[in-house]
Amino acid sequence: MKLPRSFYSWTSVAGAALAFISLMLIIFMMVISFIFGIGDNYTGLFTFIILPIFLIIGLIMIPVGAIRKAKKIKKLEGDDEDFKFPVVNLNEPSQRTAVFIFGLGSTVFLLFSAIGSYEAFHYSESVEFCGTLCHTVMEPEYVAYQNSSHAKVSCVTCHVGPGAGWYVKSKMSGIYQLYAVTAGVYPRPIPTPISNLRPARETCEQCHWPEKFYARQLITKKHYLADETNTEWDIHLNIKTGPSISAMGLQEGIHWHINPDVKIEYIATSPQIDEIPWVRYTNTKTNEVRVYEDAENPLDSLELYKDKIRTMDCIDCHNRPSHHYRHPINFVDDALASGRISSDLPEIKLMSMQVVSPNFPTKDSAMLYIKSELMTYYEDNYPEVFEKQNELVTQAISTLQEEFNKNIFPYMGVRWDVYPSHLGHVETIGCARCHNDRHTTTDNRVISRDCNLCHEIKAQGPPNNLVLDSTMQGLEFQHPVDIGEEWKVTLCTECHQQLY
Repeated sequence: MKLPRSFYSWTSVAGAALAFISLMLIIFMMVISFIFGIGDNYTGLFTFIILPIFLIIGLIMIPVGAIRKAKKIKKLEGDDEDFKFPVVNLNEPSQRTAVFIFGLGSTVFLLFSAIGSYEAFHYSESVEFCGTLCHTVMEPEYVAYQNSSHAKVSCVTCHVGPGAGWYVKSKMSGIYQLYAVTAGVYPRPIPTPISNLRPARETCEQCHWPEKFYARQLITKKHYLADETNTEWDIHLNIKTGPSISAMGLQEGIHWHINPDVKIEYIATSPQIDEIPWVRYTNTKTNEVRVYEDAENPLDSLELYKDKIRTMDCIDCHNRPSHHYRHPINFVDDALASGRISSDLPEIKLMSMQVVSPNFPTKDSAMLYIKSELMTYYEDNYPEVFEKQNELVTQAISTLQEEFNKNIFPYMGVRWDVYPSHLGHVETIGCARCHNDRHTTTDNRVISRDCNLCHEIKAQGPPNNLVLDSTMQGLEFQHPVDIGEEWKVTLCTECHQQLY
């Protein structure tokens, strides 16, 4: 089987060899992956992305080498004619062989290209691709995602959503992200992409149906004070997600904010959207418009911020739906409530807060610090507890290390205060960004910070002395530590952002 002389060049031969080896490796890796189930995330990377690139390079090298060889042959033979396209003559054995190889190769290549493109598309859309390929960079997001309520929802469902337009945008963004990771120029921590997020109504509402979020929820929170006995303080809340009567739809309750008859717009002057000096309410049925401005932090000029006006949607409160880095107060309280940390250990709540709060340079240094600090503390201050209940101390250390690894990532600079949740108002400012009694209209309407707007306290206090709501109107909040009336005029975050 002979080929035309022009195909016998080192470039063409090298290209053919590169393409053949790449193709054989792709076939081999697809066989062991699909038939034998062997492989991992990096197998997919090589099978569907890296090796096809080398295959295409090899295929391009074949005609490039042939053209260059043909020019050299003409030059050596003294043929000065202008370039002409080659004439295919199937009566010549060499050309017949070339056409046969080209046709067969093209068919095989197109077949595997179709399969490979399909698999490459699905691979690049997979959770493993998003979360584990760039393990160090995406570790915080991947770990938090696995512990979230959306752990069965793929990353692209929320980050891209349906439609070709946003798919193309995501791939264009991915090119820069690939460069940033390869060159090591990515920021730590990675900024939340608030400015270019797709509207939540185009992503979240593919599954969630806000108009049907009617039911109120009764939840119980167990808190533990930072005293010697870790005093338990329970609170039972009726969360007013929807109205008191479901037939009222979105006329009442927290989800009133996304009532289709109401449009809430705001301007944020901070990257984290925790400073909102301007809010506009529009009733789309009556065309009533109210503008609320923060009396203590007014806008310099509305004209300067007109392009920053944002319409409120789900993500403005549920801003950490899948990547929530929990505040130590919360994960320590939950560990105590579940028994993974024993409340019998004196001062364990206070000590737990202290050992997880420093800014550690590495995860390993955090693990060593948590262990050594707790061991030393109980050995020095409670030797009897250390001796007789050492297994409880060891269990507390293990639990704190586990929770640290789920919520705090030193290398990427990720922790609860870097990516605060806007739900609630205790450890982060959340609702109090607007509901703070400072936002007023020109006719003295106020965005109230009244607790009962969003929830009612049905019971509160220590378990053995729980105060119950007998009026059905909700209890007035009682602070576990006597601070008088201070809680009525001071935002919770002014104290609770401090760990101890």
